[in-house]
Amino acid sequence: MRGIKILVHASTWFAPMLLPSIVFFLIKDSAVKRVAIQAFFFHLIMAVLISISWFFSIVIIGIPFLIFFGLMAFICPIMGIIYALKDRTYQYPIVKWFIR
Repeated sequence: MRGIKILVHASTWFAPMLLPSIVFFLIKDSAVKRVAIQAFFFHLIMAVLISISWFFSIVIIGIPFLIFFGLMAFICPIMGIIYALKDRTYQYPIVKWFIR
């Protein structure tokens, strides 16, 4: 199951919401389901935050947020991959407070 967790974390670069959804519905393992649902909501939240930041970057205030959320959307999945390689559980920031 470690390979599937790695794939779900890496899906940020090729199928950010599609692959976690598929994994959530097809895999029975509760740990993998948890990773999939967290990844799905993390990608969804990041898409919303980056869109809002991009919109506000027109008036300059959104640029720092755009940079921060862009880095977060890139770094967090990498951390998830590293944790999955070590067979440890990774909780996405922001999402971990909503999904218990």
